[in-house]
Amino acid sequence: MDACGRSSSGRKYECLLFDMDDTLYPLSSGLNLACRKNIEEFMLQHLHIDENEVPKMCLDLYKEYGTTMAGLKCQLYSFAVYQAICLTVLLQFQALGYEFDNDEFHTYVHGKLPYEALKPDLLLRHLLLSMPQRKIVFTNADNAHAAQVLNKLSLEDCFEGVICFETLNPPPLKPAHDDNYNTHDRIDEKQVLAKDESEGTATDDTADSSRFSSKPPILCKPSVEAIEAAIRIAKADPKKTIFFDDSTRNIASGKAAGLHTVIVGSTTLVPGADHALSSIHNIKDALPEIWEGEGEQLEQVIHLISHDETSVLA
Repeated sequence: MDACGRSSSGRKYECLLFDMDDTLYPLSSGLNLACRKNIEEFMLQHLHIDENEVPKMCLDLYKEYGTTMAGLKCQLYSFAVYQAICLTVLLQFQALGYEFDNDEFHTYVHGKLPYEALKPDLLLRHLLLSMPQRKIVFTNADNAHAAQVLNKLSLEDCFEGVICFETLNPPPLKPAHDDNYNTHDRIDEKQVLAKDESEGTATDDTADSSRFSSKPPILCKPSVEAIEAAIRIAKADPKKTIFFDDSTRNIASGKAAGLHTVIVGSTTLVPGADHALSSIHNIKDALPEIWEGEGEQLEQVIHLISHDETSVLA
């Protein structure tokens, strides 16, 4: 690496991590609102949570845990120290959390989304294909939803892989003799980056016996642990990786994990952000260094797109 931080390949950056929802397409698409509505409906119909509590609970859990699903499945550990005859310290454990099937939740929440609102984005497609770095999607959503979105945007072949819910939260391995085990249920390794079995994604936390500590069993953004796990899975060097996301919390965690960060959907820098993009389409103006040595090729791509009236349908 030279004094400017460039690797032996001559590029300052070698990997680009992209959030998907509300980053690769705008919030105005309506998918975000529809998704929240479906989550609230699931909480009401399947978990039988009081109708008056659902909206606030849905939002509060999202803010606290990164996703409402992670919050619903959280376990609350209550530690209390008791003075016994032999001065023995007793640990009281209480687990509170809703039990439901992850796939059932994702199918319900994403199965009724208005994917037809997403249109092919040929400008973004050409921009992505012109970038010489490795490109990976990093989303809290499940693989099926990621595949739907990328297909609708015509971006399915623009990325090396997808780090998604199943990547960070792999299901328990089923025994080989289980007749109900269908090999087609396995995650497609061409679409989803597999978790490195030699490295765990969860960390062993030391509990403070004097406090309540909340530990979600689901690993997801904005936890720094989830982002560090994604970096390991992608086999990326954080010093040479750019992380694009629309969430201010995710950006702060990305910076804490050592990544270069770009907040998308904002013209104002937020804590931890190195750059701000009002739209992902503005990436060329904000980060021209991505195309160092590729300028002529990029200009040709942009020139072709500017003359194609049907190219941008974001």
